[in-house]
Amino acid sequence: MIRVLVVDDEEEVRSALARRLDREGYRVNSAGSEMEGLVAIKEAEAPFDVIITDMHMMDINSGVRILEGAVSRDIFTEVIVLTAYGNVANAVECMKRGAFDYVEKNLPGIDVFELIVLKVELAAQRRRQSVQTLRRLEDFQAAEIG
Repeated sequence: MIRVLVVDDEEEVRSALARRLDREGYRVNSAGSEMEGLVAIKEAEAPFDVIITDMHMMDINSGVRILEGAVSRDIFTEVIVLTAYGNVANAVECMKRGAFDYVEKNLPGIDVFELIVLKVELAAQRRRQSVQTLRRLEDFQAAEIG
């Protein structure tokens, strides 16, 4: 089962995302702050498959620090950054640091929850493919040595 962590300081957004992803069959954990999110990432028994984080919580770099924490724990964890204040510079910075995607919360005429479910599905597929590729490479190297 795909494990997702939702990190957002807005309780309404966090719980709505968690409920929606739970209904879609994902195992969801949530955190209400950057600090809670970083602790959850660090102390999780196994790395999360996908992390959804708000960009601005305590300060404007909270989402970037969650992204860095996720990638430092497991390079294959896919991170989706959410923001209420879309900004091209922030999006580019997040993508440079390894984010899977950057999504604005307030897109007119778009069901953002539906969009996020789609993004989580795509992120989970990419993670699976990356891990499978690494396993094949390890098997290939082991076969050459042995």
